Amino acid sequence: MPGPLATDLLVAPGFASHDAAGLDLNLRARPPRGPLAEVSDLTTVGGRENLAQALLLRLLTARGSLAALGHADYGSRLGELIGRRKTSELRSLAKAFVLEAVAQERRVEPKLVAFRFEPDEEQVDSFAFTLSVQPVAGGEPVTLGLEVAL
Repeated sequence: MPGPLATDLLVAPGFASHDAAGLDLNLRARPPRGPLAEVSDLTTVGGRENLAQALLLRLLTARGSLAALGHADYGSRLGELIGRRKTSELRSLAKAFVLEAVAQERRVEPKLVAFRFEPDEEQVDSFAFTLSVQPVAGGEPVTLGLEVAL
């Protein structure tokens, strides 16, 4: 039975965060069965890394894009920032969109442990931020960073 943070297919390789820094889409060999000498399978991710991946995917998915699959509220509104001029108001809106998306994830407490913009990592046309959330299962907070291009 999966733990409270669950296990899923690893689909976000290469994204860097405190808990997901080791993500890599590696093939692993299964023991030979039948006429095939070797079969490769995709890697799974569980626990805290799974939670970090789930948050990244939620933040990077446009809200409403999965409506046809019955998940109209899944995702974030960060995509609405694309093409807009970088201002302090837009920075506040980005934070609000992140808070709104994180509140949808049932495996974390609805209130962020920490949120900070990382101006040294930003480009002229992007926001970079780090957020920390508390898993409802307990343990240390999960921290991840993301840069959103405008």
